[in-house]
Amino acid sequence: MKWLSQGKAPDYRFSLANERTFLAWIRTALAFMAAAIGIDQLATNFASAHARELLVSGLSLTAALLAWYAYRRWAGNERAMRTGADLAYPRMLIWLSSGLAIAILLTHAVLFLR
Repeated sequence: MKWLSQGKAPDYRFSLANERTFLAWIRTALAFMAAAIGIDQLATNFASAHARELLVSGLSLTAALLAWYAYRRWAGNERAMRTGADLAYPRMLIWLSSGLAIAILLTHAVLFLR
């Protein structure tokens, strides 16, 4: 992390706000993981085994992706604040929103088509 020595240290309030955002992304990743574990272990009658496996895999992969993205976003924002650059637009939000909408629709379909 040699970028930590680039530029000047940002105002601590902005660094703490960036950290709170990072933690919010991590909480979201943990929620996706908890949902995957809950469906796998507690909702055995929820759907067929294959449908459950697909849903659990999707939720788990989303959790891993969100955890990775949380760090990338934190580091990018920290780097931008240190160098005085503009903050990057969060391009992943459209994918996260779309994926969540698809997961909700699939869950709805599984519940009402069984």
